[in-house]
Amino acid sequence: MAKFITFEGVDGAGKSTHLAWFAATLRQHGVDVVVTREPGGTPLGEQLREMLLNQPMSIGTEAMLMFAARVEHVEQIIKPALLAGKWVISDRFSDASFAYQGGGRGMDWDKLRQLEQWVDLRPDLTLFFDVPVEVARARLSNNVSLDRFEQEQGEFFERVRAGYHRRVAENPPRYAVIDAAQSIALVQQQLQSIVANLGL
Repeated sequence: MAKFITFEGVDGAGKSTHLAWFAATLRQHGVDVVVTREPGGTPLGEQLREMLLNQPMSIGTEAMLMFAARVEHVEQIIKPALLAGKWVISDRFSDASFAYQGGGRGMDWDKLRQLEQWVDLRPDLTLFFDVPVEVARARLSNNVSLDRFEQEQGEFFERVRAGYHRRVAENPPRYAVIDAAQSIALVQQQLQSIVANLGL
């Protein structure tokens, strides 16, 4: 049965690195996998991504553009793939809006919940790559080109991390919390056990 799996975490948590490994491992088990990302995933979504990552805007505009890109993503990419029996792995989804716009920016969570209803899709499983903010910031320190989210201060990312933990606390069964401060090999051991529990 097709599954929708999302990868979440603060910038620098390492989720994008592990997403490629996870998708490759599923394919080795014979799973047809579609890998995508947010914001983005569609031509329109990629245009919105460029704006969101680089243009200053109000919190409300930021949140609504994120969800506008998400609706397009769901309708054009995610739902068609799931209906075709494919598994979908997305680098970020709705949890990111609660963490970044809700936790980081301080937007009211009830407004975000209203926008989430508009999307009308929930992941089957979310892998939350949890890492202390100082570790994540150190990993980003070598990047020469940082987007406007990555340029935020440590306090912002502490609030983002807290936002993720709040989401996990609201619905624990949907999440697998990964200790992402460990080495790549140890993180992959955690991921291997998750794959083993997917019933492949």
